Amino acid sequence: MKTQKKRSDCPVSFSLEAFGDKWSLLIVRDLMLKKKCTYGELAKSDEKIATNILAARLLSLEENGIIQKLGHPDSKAKVLYQLTQKGMDLIPIIVEINLWAEKYTDIPEKRKELLAQMNADKEGFIKNAFKELESDL
Repeated sequence: MKTQKKRSDCPVSFSLEAFGDKWSLLIVRDLMLKKKCTYGELAKSDEKIATNILAARLLSLEENGIIQKLGHPDSKAKVLYQLTQKGMDLIPIIVEINLWAEKYTDIPEKRKELLAQMNADKEGFIKNAFKELESDL
């Protein structure tokens, strides 16, 4: 893994450098909810990430040890992206971001079921997400 040059010794600054831009967090979200994804699946997210941005963020997340590439079982031309343990440790942060957004914005109906699960049993939701993702490591 490449050593990351830090702007400062501030933990918030370090964290933002590793995963803090909007596209990286959306990639982490997709990998959290879908477990493993191909480049094409990530490119089709609702946010319509540009392919050059997606490629750059995937590389950055991989260099920071947040995701890893795996061989695709059906195609040698494709790879699967998966959260590493370091990436899975972002699950509670993603959950909190979702709950914060629910408090301050109108959430579309299609997203409310997931938020209801988080609200009903946040710790259980987080533990289950870890369990599902760890079974694939």
